[in-house]
Order: sequence, then C-alpha cells, then structure tokens
Amino acid sequence: MAGEGWGGHSGRIVIVGASLAGLRAAETLRAEGFGGSLTVVGDEPHPPYDRPPLSKQVLLGRVRAADAGLPRRRAVDARWKLGVRASGLDPVEKRVLLADGEHLPFDRLLIATGTRARPWPQSDEARLDGVLTLRTLDDAARLAERLDAGPRRVLVIGAGFTGSEIASACRERGLAVTVAERGPAPLVGALGGTLGAFAAKLQRAHGVDLRCGVTVTALRGSGGRLTGADLSDGTRIDADIAVVALGAVRNTEWLAGSGLAAGPRGVACDAGCRAFNMYGIVTDDVFVAGDVARFPHPLFEYQMLSLEHWGNAVAQAEVAAHNMVSPGPRRRPHLTVPAFWSSQFGLNIKSVGVPTFSDQVVIAQGSLKEGRLVAVYGYRGRVTAAVSVNRAKWLEHYRTLI
Repeated sequence: MAGEGWGGHSGRIVIVGASLAGLRAAETLRAEGFGGSLTVVGDEPHPPYDRPPLSKQVLLGRVRAADAGLPRRRAVDARWKLGVRASGLDPVEKRVLLADGEHLPFDRLLIATGTRARPWPQSDEARLDGVLTLRTLDDAARLAERLDAGPRRVLVIGAGFTGSEIASACRERGLAVTVAERGPAPLVGALGGTLGAFAAKLQRAHGVDLRCGVTVTALRGSGGRLTGADLSDGTRIDADIAVVALGAVRNTEWLAGSGLAAGPRGVACDAGCRAFNMYGIVTDDVFVAGDVARFPHPLFEYQMLSLEHWGNAVAQAEVAAHNMVSPGPRRRPHLTVPAFWSSQFGLNIKSVGVPTFSDQVVIAQGSLKEGRLVAVYGYRGRVTAAVSVNRAKWLEHYRTLI
C-alpha cells in the first residue's frame, strides 16, 4: 500500500489540523476523486473558522466570534475528531497518536497544525486576569467581551499586524490604548523602515500612545487582576487589559521523535509539499501545508519561507492534496506569489511578494504624505514585493513583474 504502489484514490488519509488549510485540503481531496477514508483531527472543539475577521470585525463587535465559520466549498465525507490534540507520529507503523489514546493509521498524512499565539513568558504574570492573546475564536470572543466592558486603558504588547489591528479596533471603540513595540516602529519587521515610520505617524494621529524601542519588563497585578506594566525605559503604565501580540509559535512539538525535519521554524518540505526527514531526505507519504510549512520558493532564490497568510494556506493545501493522490509526473509545485492584507486606522494595506526579501524600497506611486501609495521592494535590481496603502488596484501589475 505504501510508497509508489499506493493507488491514490482509496486507502486512508489523515489530516492533522482542522483550520483553513486542513479544510481546503479535505475538500480538494474529495474533488480530485479520493474515495477512501478521511479523518480530520483538530485540537479546538470548533469546526473550521476564519481567522482574519477575529482581529477586525469581531473586536469591533460587528460580527460575533461564533459566526466566523468558514464556508464549505463542497461536502466533505470525513470523520472529524475535534477537541483532541495529536500527541505523536509513528512514521514506521504510519500512525498518528492522539492525546485521548487513539492511534490513527494512515497511508498518507497531511500536517496542517498551524501556529498558536506566543504566550507571555512569565507564567505567573500570564495568569493574571486581564492578560490575553488573540489567535483563536475563543480568544477573540473573550477579548471582545472585555472591550465591551469599557476598560480604562488597553496595553498592546507588540506592533506587528495583529497588535496594530487590535490597537486600531480599540481606538475605533474610543478606548485609550498604549502600544509597546521593541523595534523602531510598527510593522517594521514585515514592511521595513519607510512604511514603519508611516505606520507610527498614523497610529499617533489616531490617538494611540505608541512607545517604540521599549520592552515590557513586567506585568503588575493586585489580587490576581492585571493593574499595569513596567517598561524598560523606567516608565509605568496603568492598564486593565494587556494583549500579548508577540507573534506566533509553530505547532511542531507533537512531532518530536518522529524523525521529520520539524522544529521551531516549522516542518521543512519540498516545493511539492512533501515533508523532509531529519536527514533532508524527502518522504513520500507525509505532506505539509499552511502556517506550519517551511518550503523553498524559486522566485526568492529557493529561500525556505514560512508564511502566515490566508491565501498561502489555501493554495498550499490545494497543491498538497493534489500531490497526495497523484502519481509523480502529475504532481505540481507550490509557486504562488505570497499576498496578504490588513485593515487598520482607516487604511487598507495589501502586499504581494516577500517585502523582507529586499535590499531597497521606493515609493513608486502616490506619497506618504497623501496616505495613498505603492511601495516597491527590490533585491539586486529585481522586483520582489509591492505594498499598497489604499491603492490596491495596482498590485496585480506588480505581481506580474515579480
């Protein structure tokens, strides 16, 4: 059954990860004619839901967290094991081990376990009432409820995209918000210094108390409730809520001892989504897709990329599913040009390519002053990315150039 002898349209497929990538892969498998047994494992009790609305519409109270479900493209005849974690992988016996003691045998496995919010490192401070993260449906429901209650001040720790969107939602609700960012400006890690400086001006113009170049050294509490924070510059902030927005942790711990090339940066795979083992040899029955995957991209000098973007999760899941049930010559590579978007402080920011893969950036259209622009990123004279602010219609042109 294993290896090249596997027929492709019968047998057993297990998908670990019941979010966007897992759902789209399951749909694609059925669309491609896979008629065998399909099991989808998810550690959350909810059926697959959409994450982008969580930091946008849900926090503004426009959409209830419970209504952020993902639309189904087609019926998926699958066994859904929700609210159960995968705890291990036995690659020799080809079984996924679950936290409830069940062993799931497979002929093909798709790893789509994604990421989780990076927690506050001091566990006693993280347990204070009022210290929250934003990644899951339950996180968003909890945070929206807290914002409804009208806190005196919200502290957002980290000014990446999630942190900036949370700050934007707080200001739109009329709440006082302080943002603490270790770097020189918001979004600087993703978009570089030029747009970072623009984002800093924008946040301050919208009334955000933005503190850059500082870290939160301690969260303070009284009677188990958060009361504020100490910053590395010696200042103190009083706050009822602190949202920790320090990025994501890839969910790979369950693969320890599996022999796969899995670690803090994700699970390494080839351009056809086949996982590498720890010796860099490609496997033929274990595939990876979504936020947890690290894959080489020919447009970016075969650099290993890990992308936490909605569009990447969908495209990669479709490629992985196709390749899981296709013979070698019919397999295709995952070559999509990365793209993502964010709405914050009345602006619509869209990106194509990989802005961090660049050695120069120019404002090609519009200007920082008018707040409508396209910034183009290049590496060694070649266009590698473009980011638009309220000028999205131009991005297709730059996608073609990339």
